[in-house]
Amino acid sequence: MIKQCLFPVAGYGTRFLPATKAIPKEMLPILTKPLIQYAVEEAMSAGICSMVMVTSKHKKAIENHFKPHPEIEASIQNTTKESLLDEVNQVIEYCDFSYTEQQQMLGLGHAIYTGQALIGNAPFAVILPDDLCTSESDSVLLQMTKLYQQHPDCCIVAIEAVLESEVDKYGVIDGELLPNSSNAYRVHNMVEKPTAVEAPSNLAIIGRYILTPEIFTVLKDTPADKNGEIQITDALMTLAKQGKVIAYQFQGKRFDCGSINGFVKATHVFAKKLL
Repeated sequence: MIKQCLFPVAGYGTRFLPATKAIPKEMLPILTKPLIQYAVEEAMSAGICSMVMVTSKHKKAIENHFKPHPEIEASIQNTTKESLLDEVNQVIEYCDFSYTEQQQMLGLGHAIYTGQALIGNAPFAVILPDDLCTSESDSVLLQMTKLYQQHPDCCIVAIEAVLESEVDKYGVIDGELLPNSSNAYRVHNMVEKPTAVEAPSNLAIIGRYILTPEIFTVLKDTPADKNGEIQITDALMTLAKQGKVIAYQFQGKRFDCGSINGFVKATHVFAKKLL
């Protein structure tokens, strides 16, 4: 069973400057709830209560968000606003939060490796809060944990079909469907940000992973790329060569809230639900 979820939240969020000069991008709200809370709630939906934040000294707002605020609670007590903090207070009550700082921004693989001391020798989930996922039934991470129970020696990556013109923004997989499956693939190859000609498919990896503890050993020996970053795709490719990576085409919808267009689209869709 997956008991921990790691959130790589140390990045600067430069695409949203100047808003993110003082506010972490993960605290940007879709309506009244910040992206990081949506992510934590998705982990909770999969039965996870231990949240590991790989953060930076500039992200104290995230830590403060998941702490009680007696002054605000007192100010809205016995008013019509009293219930507004119910959701986040439930998160605070249910979950344990731990934090470690990523001293340098050296790629997603490096961020995940930074969390090793807090994760220990156990399988764990990873959620990138930039990717806001919704589903009509089981959350994306819950779907993935159910698949992991069938393949406990494998890492699971979430994938979705993207336009051919957009494959150069993602890690793209090449694989074959598992027996008796229409949406889970045994991965043979992964290409990071290929051109449309180089891409082996249009199935792109998005910000949901379930990783076995073996990933830490692999990351330790994974060389940096030409930009000096350690890519999780490179580490997963090592395991894929051993048949230990499964790509899962999830049921649901993803909003790329790391981009302005995706953030605006998510806000519009969520707002329409209230009308």
